[in-house]
Amino acid sequence: MNKKAVHIKFYGGENIPLELHKVRVVQKLNLVPVERRLEALYESGFNTFRLTTNDVFLDMLTDSGTNAMSDMQLSAMMHADDAYAGSQSFFRLQKAVEDVLRKKYFLPVHQGRAAENIIANAYIRKKGDLIPMNYHFTTALAHITQYGGRIVELLYDEAYNISSCHPFKGNMNIEKLEAVIKETGKENIPFIRMEASTNLIGGQPFSVQNLREVRGIADRYGLRIVLDASLLGENAYLVIQREPEFADASMADVISTITGLCDIIYFSARKLSSSRGGGICTNELTIYRELEAFIPLFEGFLTYGGISVREIEAMAVGLYETLDETMICQSPQYIAYLVNALTAKDIPMVTPPGVLGAHADAKRICEHIPQSQYQAGALATAFYLISGVRGMERGSISNQRDENGNETYADMELLRLAVPRRVFTLSQVKYVEDRMIWLYENRLLIGGLKFVYEPPVLRFFMGGLEPVSDWAEKLMAKFKEDFGNSL
Repeated sequence: MNKKAVHIKFYGGENIPLELHKVRVVQKLNLVPVERRLEALYESGFNTFRLTTNDVFLDMLTDSGTNAMSDMQLSAMMHADDAYAGSQSFFRLQKAVEDVLRKKYFLPVHQGRAAENIIANAYIRKKGDLIPMNYHFTTALAHITQYGGRIVELLYDEAYNISSCHPFKGNMNIEKLEAVIKETGKENIPFIRMEASTNLIGGQPFSVQNLREVRGIADRYGLRIVLDASLLGENAYLVIQREPEFADASMADVISTITGLCDIIYFSARKLSSSRGGGICTNELTIYRELEAFIPLFEGFLTYGGISVREIEAMAVGLYETLDETMICQSPQYIAYLVNALTAKDIPMVTPPGVLGAHADAKRICEHIPQSQYQAGALATAFYLISGVRGMERGSISNQRDENGNETYADMELLRLAVPRRVFTLSQVKYVEDRMIWLYENRLLIGGLKFVYEPPVLRFFMGGLEPVSDWAEKLMAKFKEDFGNSL
């Protein structure tokens, strides 16, 4: 399976993505009235994670576990081997990992954050150990700090320019990396972490050339590279689109080049293979032995790792489908369509369009709201109120407080509108575009939020907030004035 995406022109001149799949199973959606949406916000503590799907029209919270599965994946689930140990389903998955990711040794885990827990537990040996990375992910940071480690983010300055056109904002700053190693001491650095693609700065990829340079530094100082490959397929697709060396390469070529430069690869199958579960893989028997004992301790036996064997079968098929560019390209193309449509209306978005979702710049859209009142969270709840579309806050609410309990403010305040693979239609994306244009024109009605319940770890999942004023009621009134009885 090594199909190349093709660009299809429309005679009328429109530049729109064409789906290279057909829909055979559908699920009914609900678009509840705006009055109910306001009630739902109060019930959920103005946290979109806590909304029930009965009140959600389009669920753009995440692409984790929400990608559409293929007919081949669903059919594979029917011949799973239910054995507790030595299941043939596992060996089919192991073969897929070797064929696609080019790694011989594989450890299954129930999802990506379980892999992060195991890797951090195994390699962070003392308080203060430092993990250099291109950028953190929320659960990766939580697991590293849980075991006494700390992180340093080493992006180039261009990555923080939200509206720039740099094709690889996820690149690690090579000069800073070497300086950090010299200053910290290689003995205090368990590994270097790369994320494909960088989730919290708008799904931005890194280039193969940059990874080669990171590999050179790692080899010079005897350090391992750990790759979070959860969005590896989309990163590889953008490499083909943006890195001249790989313009004519296949997905298989790019993926194997990337994975060949890394010592340990872990992933969430909820993203990488449109299934459930996750895994850790390597070509080094020493690494496998270092991590092996953690699987039965935390996850389950070595041939299921806490994953349903049916999902293991789906994961194996999904990994092979990652090599199909016509499948991988659908989400990035939809994201690009939405980002380009909104930037054409002067709405601040993360550019160039990345993967995972379209990201609105809440710092600029809600510049009248202080960052201490959580601009991205406010924009996420305001957008749900006027559209029924559930996005996710990716800003300071997603950060964690420092060891003294002080607020740490995010580099970016983003509203993520995730676009899972093969889930939404173009008319639904155009609905998102329409409602975001209206909200931007009425953005001054949006107000801030404050915490009323704050869990100590990963507060963005279950934390509760409330508006600092009656701005939500005023925004609803303006919506009803302009849209009347329309949902």
